[in-house]
Amino acid sequence: MSYTIALDQGTTSSRALLFDAAGGVVATAQRPFQQHFPAPGWVEHDPEDIWHTQLACLSEVIAMYGVSLADVDAIGITNQRETTLVWDRKTGKPVYPAIVWQDRRTADLCDNLRREGHKNFVQDTTGLILDAYFSATKLAWILDRVDPLRERAAAGALAFGTVDAWLLWKLTGGEVHATDVSNASRTMLMDIRTGTWSDPMLELLHIPPEVLPEIKPSQGLFGHAHWSGADRDVPIYACLGDQQAALYGQHCEEPGAVKNTYGTGCFMLMHAGDSPPVSRHQLLSTVAWTKGAATRSYAMEGAVFMAGATIQWLRDGLGIIEDASAVESLAASVGSSDGVVLVPAFVGLGAPHWDPSARGTILGLTRGTTRAHLAYAALESIAFQTLDVLKAMEADTGLPISSLRVDGGASANNLLMQLQADMLGVPVVRPHMTESTAWGAARMAGQMVGLYDGPMASEENDVFEPRSRSASLDDSIARWYRAIDRAKTWAL
Repeated sequence: MSYTIALDQGTTSSRALLFDAAGGVVATAQRPFQQHFPAPGWVEHDPEDIWHTQLACLSEVIAMYGVSLADVDAIGITNQRETTLVWDRKTGKPVYPAIVWQDRRTADLCDNLRREGHKNFVQDTTGLILDAYFSATKLAWILDRVDPLRERAAAGALAFGTVDAWLLWKLTGGEVHATDVSNASRTMLMDIRTGTWSDPMLELLHIPPEVLPEIKPSQGLFGHAHWSGADRDVPIYACLGDQQAALYGQHCEEPGAVKNTYGTGCFMLMHAGDSPPVSRHQLLSTVAWTKGAATRSYAMEGAVFMAGATIQWLRDGLGIIEDASAVESLAASVGSSDGVVLVPAFVGLGAPHWDPSARGTILGLTRGTTRAHLAYAALESIAFQTLDVLKAMEADTGLPISSLRVDGGASANNLLMQLQADMLGVPVVRPHMTESTAWGAARMAGQMVGLYDGPMASEENDVFEPRSRSASLDDSIARWYRAIDRAKTWAL
């Protein structure tokens, strides 16, 4: 038997999945870890929590199925992107908590850089919007605030990485300090055209190059994983940021193919071919993957900050549902929002608006509004934000989208998927095997050992066809745009 393991390190939990030779999931392990909010707008993780939960899942998934490591041919890693870690090369110990992609503490630094006229240079060089979302200003903040890190970094005593680099370091016992090109393209430090670290970006943020990991192709030998209790080293053959992994897991390998992941946030990617796309609507240009020394594949991306997290807010913040899965039946009980619009700009607005000063807004409340109407408005808000990104993507490329492939936890919500199809006016295609992110990492790693090159049993789909467009839908979309305008710049 041949197996691959996908390590899927996410924002709120670490997971490991064991795939058999037919591409089926035979075992899954998951461990949540604590989120830290030390100040308003700040989000941190303990790097050791990331490592220990991921290692526990790796060990558990092997024990759960009783597979021998002799039958595990490859490991693929996929991870939350942009989250920033710095550790001591000698001890392997973190020097500061991981600053999570959601963290907004460097928004003022980004504002200053924009005022100094660096906005266009940053976007032209890196393909990214100058924003606190990305790793570069997070790394600069750590080096500035924690004395004497800059001196130690310049002396080569410290290592920076996104979560993939941290896991590679730990899995290989400190032998490998590397990242893949898809993760590197999310740091705002990589030249999007050359796939190498950008000296001008490093100079702009005063970041010593000695702290950086080696950039490698997404597919290839990264090193060998060895851990306590393992009787064999296992090769790590793939590494991908989570959204790029989902794009690969959804088989979006031709220009124009689009997928949307409904997770904590919402992330839409379109395969853009072998050259960086240029956006006029504040979408991102990013590397999808590189296989060996072959031509890089690029993607256009739109990121929405609050998707599944909006449903979590209904549960944890308002207490109107006990479980996230209850939102579908609650919303379906009323069948509309009754004119209520929720703009979930709790941490600002992402693509295509990119307004960090926007704030969450609920409009259209009446005495007749119930928690069910709020639940429906919450689902609509996810679909509306996706509509905004897709329209921007179509305008940038000139390509009408023929269908949308979906994955992520919230894609299991049938009401949301039907709302999405109706708004977009195209079919929404949901694979039966919804583990697209982990599957993308496993598929890319397994292909290095001759697995997963042919059709897989996991490629069956559910398809949500758009219903006839109604005047009420057009009215709802118009209300959404009015509400977005009112939510913008609120915190200025």
